[in-house]
Order: sequence, then C-alpha cells, then structure tokens
Amino acid sequence: MTEEEVQIKLSQHIAIRYPKALFHNDFGSGVKLGWTRAKRQKAMNIRRGFPDLQICEPIGKWNGCFLELKKDGVRIVKKDGKLVKDEHVQEQAEFIEKLRERGYYADFAIGLKDSIRKVDDYMNGRAKDGEWTSWNS
Repeated sequence: MTEEEVQIKLSQHIAIRYPKALFHNDFGSGVKLGWTRAKRQKAMNIRRGFPDLQICEPIGKWNGCFLELKKDGVRIVKKDGKLVKDEHVQEQAEFIEKLRERGYYADFAIGLKDSIRKVDDYMNGRAKDGEWTSWNS
C-alpha cells in the first residue's frame, strides 16, 4: 500500500468512525508540480516537515493530533533505537518535536494499521507521549 493509499483509507476511517471530527490531510506536498506551482507551494509552506494528517480536536491533555504518515515497511529508527540519518525524516522529526512542545500529540505512523491505531487511541483519550522518542542519532 502506498502512502497515498494509507492517507485515503485513513481519511475514510476517520470520516466513518468520527463523523464530526475536523481533520485535514496534506496531499500537495508529495505531488509532482510544475516549476511555477512548485515555487508557489514552497513560498506558502516555508517550514519543511509539516505532518501529513492534522486532527483539530482537543482531547485530554492534547491540543490536537498530527501524524506523519508512512507506507508499510518504512524504517524511521535504526535497530539501536535512534532516528535514521535521512534528511527528510530528520526534518519531520524536528517538526514533530516542536508540535509536542506546544501540547499536541504528534508522531510518525507506519502503514494503515499503525495509523488507525494511533488515531483511535487519540480520539478515545488513550494516546500517550510519542513512541519514537530516541531520536538523537
């Protein structure tokens, strides 16, 4: 399943299970754009690493939920528990940390099953601090 398919299925899950929830998927960041539109997109979104999914529902101690969605099989951490050296993943992790500092539940979600679990945990008040915590590589 591609990341795009994960986003679509997760959006369907949220819409059915939580019909009143306000949420948004950032689809445009992964799309191939022409030079002019790519330039506009970059000008409007100056900070890199903004997560794919935003749920604008404050629950418990959290102000809202942000998830960086990945397809199944993507490795975010190495065997030693540290974040992989990929520059894009590093930027995403930094942005997630900034969101956490501001009182949001923010994390990576790998594949559809993990994404659904994290959304359901969040929406049902069971979300705990992010799982990907050993990021100092």
